[in-house]
Amino acid sequence: MESRARNSPDRPLFHLAFAVHDLAATRAFYAGLLSCSEGRSAERWVDFSLYGHQLSAHLVEGVQARNASNPVDGDDVPIPHFGLILGWKDWHTLADRLRLAGTVFVIEPHVRFVGKAGEQATMFLKDPSGNALEFKAFEDPAQIFAR
Repeated sequence: MESRARNSPDRPLFHLAFAVHDLAATRAFYAGLLSCSEGRSAERWVDFSLYGHQLSAHLVEGVQARNASNPVDGDDVPIPHFGLILGWKDWHTLADRLRLAGTVFVIEPHVRFVGKAGEQATMFLKDPSGNALEFKAFEDPAQIFAR
């Protein structure tokens, strides 16, 4: 399912470095559960390709997840979080795969803002270090920045 990088001037890629407490558990989550390909690594960090974007997981002793949230359309959205906007079909494929794997979701896969500007499918989960991730999709991509 992992898509390869499509780096072009029209579509820059993001890079995110974040703290984790266990590289083996991090590899199992990102490479195993999310099917990210692994890039370079060293004793205290590992890079993953998340749909072509570079994630750098850095081992940090004593790292603890933050437990803040903000209400959005009836859900307590974890803050901070990072994630991706996927195509509608890819989002549903990932949601099905995560459900089959028995993933514990922070916010179950569902569609929010139904019938309103910005209608989107969304789901939240946490990696083994407590970093929150959101995966979302818009059936109508014109709604991504709709007001």
